[in-house]
Formats: sequence, C-alpha cells, structure tokens
Amino acid sequence: MLETSPSWLDRQRYPFAAHTLRTTRGQMHYVDEGEGAPIVFLHGNPTWSFLWRHLIARLVRDGYRCIAPDYLGFGLSEKPSLAGFSYRPPAHAACVEELIEGLGLKGVTLVMHDWGGPIGAAYATRHPARVWRLVLFNTWMWPRRDSAFWLFSKALGSAAGRLAVTRGNAFARGVMPLAFGRRGRLSEAAHRHYLCPASTPAERLGHWAFAKALTGEAAWLGRLWRRRSTLADKPALIGWGLRDPAFRATELRRWQRALPRARAYRLPTVGHYVPEEAGPALAGPVAAFLRAAPGA
Repeated sequence: MLETSPSWLDRQRYPFAAHTLRTTRGQMHYVDEGEGAPIVFLHGNPTWSFLWRHLIARLVRDGYRCIAPDYLGFGLSEKPSLAGFSYRPPAHAACVEELIEGLGLKGVTLVMHDWGGPIGAAYATRHPARVWRLVLFNTWMWPRRDSAFWLFSKALGSAAGRLAVTRGNAFARGVMPLAFGRRGRLSEAAHRHYLCPASTPAERLGHWAFAKALTGEAAWLGRLWRRRSTLADKPALIGWGLRDPAFRATELRRWQRALPRARAYRLPTVGHYVPEEAGPALAGPVAAFLRAAPGA
C-alpha cells in the first residue's frame, strides 16, 4: 500500500491532499489543488511535486487548478523494481499522459523543469490542441552532444555510477546541492524532502535511470525535437537560471528559436533547480504570464 503521509513530510511546507492513480505500471501520487484552468507541473531528477509547492500555493489562490504528479520511483509514488518498470523517460511520459487523459484535462498549461521538459513535450507534441501554454525552467527536448554533458551521463550511468547513485544517494546528496547557483540556498529542511523519499538503494533506481538516459535516450529526444514545430505557436515563459552548470545560455537561445512567442525571464544568481532556489519569487512572473497569455 502506498504511504502518502510519511513521518518526514512537513505538512506546513507541503499542505496538499494526496491523490493517487493506479497506472498500468504502478500507483502514482499527485497533487490536485484548486479550481479553474488546469496547470500540470512536471519535475525532474531527483525531485518530485514538493519542488512546485511555492507556485502551487500562489496559483491556487489566483484561481487555477494545479496538478503535480510524482513519477513512479519518485516522491510519494510507488517505487517498482526494474522488472516491473523500465524507468525510461518514455515510460514516465506514458504515465503522465495516462494521468492527464484520465483527469479529462483540456486547455492545459505545462510547467516543466529538467526531465519534465522532454516528458511534457512528449505529451504536448502528441496532443498540441490540448496544450495552450508552456512554462519552462532549465530544461531541454533534444539530444545533447556536448562533451561535459555526455561524460556526466556516461559516468553516472555506468555500473560504478549506479552504485554511487543507488547505494550512496549521490544524486540527491551530492549533485543536487552542487547545481545551485549559490551554496546554502538549499536549506537542510528542504533538502531532507529530497533525501527521505529515496532512503534505500531500491528507491533510487529512478535517479540512476534518469542520469543514464541523458545520453541513452538520444534517439527518443531526436524524435521529440523533430516535432518541435507543433509547439511553435504556443505562448511560453522561459525562466532560466544562468548559473546552471548543465543548462546554459546556449540552451536558452535554442528554446527561443524554437518558441518564437516565448518571453525569457533570466535569473542571474540562480542555478539548475530554479523552482527550489528562486522559490516564491517565481510566483509573480508566472502569474503575470498566465494573465497576459490566456492561451486558446
């Protein structure tokens, strides 16, 4: 049985009711708060719906319905074995599509960070008429061939990398804090909410699989990128942390070429985990964008 309220979860920081969907591969937890136009929040690695708590709190007050799933293997969702679930990004994308379709959502705004970008793009390029707006934070949807990115994926995706990530919790414990623009912005209390959901090696398979997929899913990412024209007419907001060691100004410019209606919101002192590091400061720009770009 899925545990939806573990002892480590601070309900003052994360005051959202638990909802679950029995997908074809496991039980997926998701937040579903508020009423109004639907906004779907898609996280990356090693995060979960906790990442979006500041934006959800503000946008619910502004009259939106906020839905934020935890992928299988992350957060409060079930963590199946590799025999039961591949943990590949296309498999996560299929579960997200199952959730969106199951809830009957239309006129969706997708808010995406890190692996949430490709996973959200998989849905948006398949169902462009159902997606009205895009909000992106330091993400991508194309194959990455730059050497540093490639070496990072190969190292963490190797057998030794698997041991480091699953047994040593290297992604949540080491990589995540180092990717912040300024040390100390990831508070101990917040960090605990990324460490505790993956407290055993078996619960960290998703972290490792995403690291491996950075290079291993090049063909899938290439197919997504070839369908990018289906998104070109979408109003978009791109919030970009300029101190991200992995997603730089080069990637921001590539998004701007692909999404000519996008407005860029640059954060000079912020690193990779923009929604966690910038916190409530993002709520105003995102709310203003939603008011100015009604979508349909």
